[in-house]
Amino acid sequence: MTTPHVSFEFFPPQTLDASFRLWETAQVLAPLKPGFVSVTYGAGGTTRKLTHEAVAAIHKNYGLNVAAHLTCVDATRAETQEIIDAYAEAGVTEIVALRGDPPKGAARFTPHPDGFASSVDLIEWLARDGRFTLRCGAYPEPHPEAADTLADVRWLKRKCEAGATSAITQFFFEAETFFRFRDACVKEGITAKIIPGILPIQSWKGAKSFAQRCGTSIPTWVEEAFDHAIRDDREQLLATALCTELCDNLIAGGVEDLHFYTLNRPQMTRDVCHALGVNPGVVLENVA
Repeated sequence: MTTPHVSFEFFPPQTLDASFRLWETAQVLAPLKPGFVSVTYGAGGTTRKLTHEAVAAIHKNYGLNVAAHLTCVDATRAETQEIIDAYAEAGVTEIVALRGDPPKGAARFTPHPDGFASSVDLIEWLARDGRFTLRCGAYPEPHPEAADTLADVRWLKRKCEAGATSAITQFFFEAETFFRFRDACVKEGITAKIIPGILPIQSWKGAKSFAQRCGTSIPTWVEEAFDHAIRDDREQLLATALCTELCDNLIAGGVEDLHFYTLNRPQMTRDVCHALGVNPGVVLENVA
């Protein structure tokens, strides 16, 4: 089996306990030599300052290549430029450019009158800036606001044409979901690298809620498997096995890069990476 290149997503902490979890997560996963790690914004851009602080600290203290999230939500172009400049000053060379979720209580995204109208608009601005490698998001199943998967594919193509050189997908439960999306992207002429987003399931209840919010379909067999596992107190064992199997199937299908949504809980991600042959001390090339 080919050893994959891995990357990890972290959340910025909002409490002291959360800070300890983030630093533990970085410490546990840094030895796996990720190609990059990303740090998210909270919903509606609510953790913008915390994100910048976490990005700077992870880059400085762990020497990791940090891809900072940047969204269009509730910010003017001038404010966004200030954030961009601060990232560059902190040594950041990669940005994950996203439209972002609506602020809490809002049903839909509404652009700031002096801000960016969409992720494409933001990516074009960043591409003109020229200081960053740009990544974007992708949906292997229809985004809740998209008509269908083809609409998502064509929107992804616009983001790549605007300057994004790779895309990270929303999570999914079956490898075939990713392969169908990848094939559709190739058919539309997308040549940028598409990296599958992997969610190690820390809590089945939480994963189901997340899936419903972002439009990820839940296969019946997965639901039934977790129902049985929870009754038998084997939820974590099942989650680790399914995550490992999903990654193995993706690698068998030609996938070279995996991006793990860690939720700042590193143990399952580390265990899955070890099972895939990603071990401390093995230096993997950053091919982004």
